[in-house]
Amino acid sequence: MNPELTDDVTAMEGFIALPRDNGELRFKEPWEGRAFALAIAVVDELDLPWDAFRLRLIDAIAEQPERPYYESWAAALESLVVSLDLATAAALDAATPSERPVL
Repeated sequence: MNPELTDDVTAMEGFIALPRDNGELRFKEPWEGRAFALAIAVVDELDLPWDAFRLRLIDAIAEQPERPYYESWAAALESLVVSLDLATAAALDAATPSERPVL
């Protein structure tokens, strides 16, 4: 992974700061770690600026501040993927378990 991207990810502060426990990243469920890795991989592989994702994360948290952090992370990732025409919202909805609200 690009060292600049690593610095950008770890430097997030305030309400978008990554959940940590004793300095280590904290994931309550396995899917949270996968969503984290996928977002970083998309940004890294497509050579996007980190802000392409970070600003979507800010918007996702602002839209539903009570939503758990990594659910907002996933919403931001879905928004980025759709905006880049990598997938449609309908395709993402079809490929996701039914308990997740549609986009």
